[in-house]
Amino acid sequence: MRRIAMAVATTTLTVPLVGCGGLATTGNSGDASPTRGDDITVGLLLPEKSNPQYEQFHHPIIRAKVASLTGGKGRVEYANAEADAGEQARQLQQMINEGVDVILLDPVDTHAIAGGVRKARAAGVPVIAYDRLAEGPIDAYITFDNGLVGEAQGRSLLRALGEDGDVSDKIVMMNGSPTDPNARQFKAGALLVLDGKVTIARSFDTEDWKPQNAEKNMTEAIDELGKNDIKAVYAANDGLAGGVIRALKAAGVTDLPPITGQDAELSAVRRIVSGEQYMSVYKPYAQEAETAAEMAVAKALSRDIEFDALTGDRVDSPTRKGIPAHLVPVVALTKDNITETVIRDGMYAPSDICTPRLAAECSAAGLTE
Repeated sequence: MRRIAMAVATTTLTVPLVGCGGLATTGNSGDASPTRGDDITVGLLLPEKSNPQYEQFHHPIIRAKVASLTGGKGRVEYANAEADAGEQARQLQQMINEGVDVILLDPVDTHAIAGGVRKARAAGVPVIAYDRLAEGPIDAYITFDNGLVGEAQGRSLLRALGEDGDVSDKIVMMNGSPTDPNARQFKAGALLVLDGKVTIARSFDTEDWKPQNAEKNMTEAIDELGKNDIKAVYAANDGLAGGVIRALKAAGVTDLPPITGQDAELSAVRRIVSGEQYMSVYKPYAQEAETAAEMAVAKALSRDIEFDALTGDRVDSPTRKGIPAHLVPVVALTKDNITETVIRDGMYAPSDICTPRLAAECSAAGLTE
């Protein structure tokens, strides 16, 4: 088993998924068929809507997988806090009051939600941290390998700068929200690669992951450094990349520097095809969401063998050590591997990406039906 302290990124190892097609069973587990699931209720608390992946992929995939694993008897009680930590605490308490069997929690503020997690534990409701690591007595954690995300972004920037890049090149870092521990891990992974190779001229922590805040921060960086003296921009996700690009264009920059991203949002994939954004990080959401659903159902039905098979890693939070975890690997997404990633896995079709405006660029990239 691996132990990962989630305050910083410390590993580039990846772990293959276990049992994504159904609950894994080992040993003498008896009759552990998922179709025997009772009419359990899985609470799902997601943090915000500024990242469209939550509504488009995470929620519907988890709902469908829970239904599949329980023969249609299980259901998902869903709430989105829309970046309001207080609202999420109220949603969590409501789910405890309603007697859900297990909660999948993607926290707005990982520290502030700890009290709610303790209340869930006192009420006998297991809590599985989803995508972001919550503090408090959580039962398990599933996420992507966040250190590897930052490293992939950093390596991509150095690759984009090429042989002409050197330590004098000025980079702007547009990091994620200071309340999100994942953002700290992305930053740590990127710095592991970038430190000593380039100059971090400005670095921002972007409140609430809001693209408009990234745009404002980037405008400040341009005013200070000069629009022609920024060689590359580390943007922690695609929403922030969009804000960075708007600021650069507003300043009159026509030859955009290499800009990173994360999440493979459709708008970002189009920007990669057009050359406005250099890369994103493809995170196979179906794998994460389906495995989270398997973990939740196994925990709700006390299927410890199946649950243990899905949580072969260990992570530490500021409040708990050795949390059972599952880390999903990621892929750097560039113009060269769109077909082998988001299209192959059914996230998008070429027709989704290739608007009439991008016809020539899509043809050059080999993106055809």
